[in-house]
Amino acid sequence: MALLRLGSVMTFPSSSSNKPFLNCRSPTISMASTLHSVPKETENLKKPCLPPREVHLQVTHSLPPQKVELFKSLDEWAEDNILVHLKPVEKCWQPQDFLPDPESDGFYDQVKELRERAKAIPDDYFVVLVGDMITEEALPTYQTMLNTLDGVRDETGASLTSWAIWNRAWTAEENRHGDLLNKYLYLSGRVDMKQIEKTIQYLIGSGMDPKTENNPYLGFIYTSFQERATFISHGNTARQAKEHGDLKLAQICGTIAADEKRHETAYTKIVEKLFEIDPDGTVMALADMMKKKISMPAHLMYDGKDDNLFEHFSAVAQRLGVYTVRDYADILEFLVGRWKIEKLTGLSGEGQRAQDFVCGLPPRIRKLEERAQGRAKQASSIVPFSWIFGREVKV
Repeated sequence: MALLRLGSVMTFPSSSSNKPFLNCRSPTISMASTLHSVPKETENLKKPCLPPREVHLQVTHSLPPQKVELFKSLDEWAEDNILVHLKPVEKCWQPQDFLPDPESDGFYDQVKELRERAKAIPDDYFVVLVGDMITEEALPTYQTMLNTLDGVRDETGASLTSWAIWNRAWTAEENRHGDLLNKYLYLSGRVDMKQIEKTIQYLIGSGMDPKTENNPYLGFIYTSFQERATFISHGNTARQAKEHGDLKLAQICGTIAADEKRHETAYTKIVEKLFEIDPDGTVMALADMMKKKISMPAHLMYDGKDDNLFEHFSAVAQRLGVYTVRDYADILEFLVGRWKIEKLTGLSGEGQRAQDFVCGLPPRIRKLEERAQGRAKQASSIVPFSWIFGREVKV
């Protein structure tokens, strides 16, 4: 999260081109050398009715046809190895398992107890919890992204391929996360639900382009990284809720983290299979994704007021230790080990260079993090968050 800078312009270094970010609330744009003019549709984007959006040279369908067929040939493998990571609905937890029972005579007492526990939790924790919840609530965007991937998309909306079944069932499992956190926050009385609801609507309307290019190699590398990031983030909110004395909230966040961990296992297993059958193409895809940087799915977050909302939310998450630049480096280091990238052999020259780049990246990120931490301590400020009724929080 903290690796991203949200503002009028944000650029991601890439091996092929620089792709700028344009915030629709700002007329400023910095174009890379590969771009010679601003497309007409990006002009005059400063319209309050529009959510923020990204403008860059979008690459689509970068996977060669023969590799698309490779994924289709893996459908039976996915059935045996990936669908096993789903849980039957009747054995899944549901949000109501953790919330006051509206049919119970003790419902109001249960809500009162929840609100009393929430009073002891500081505002900055709620900022991070709300940001995590909003990220989960943008689930329609993530299912849409998965269904852009060639060779694995749900072609009809009810396809019986293993890849399509996974996409729908994964979405259904993830859907409970936002539902549970949303209802908890509503009952807590600590947050401004209307501002939160506006933020969710803006975020879903903004969409996302993680630069996966309809390419399942890139897409599954991205999801492997993101599922581990959400596992870490929810795990840390669980730990801190316990420290603040709210054991029920700790249980909620911990349960969501366990789901994310199970989903991470599935996605990393897909990439592991790709390394087995196409190590050269997969390591180059990983290097490409890391050169672009893994953008957080909610980086276009906006509440109608704060142009730098995601940047401010990320700064609070970094300060509290919920999700940090160090975590970003740790995730990459974990995946390098999980996929045994250092042990890959028989690579092409380009594959070897990609291997060296990826294996050497975690320590480089940590050095940058140390410098950024020093600057952050000197430049800390107080920012109001509409999610908590405009109360100010240190970022």
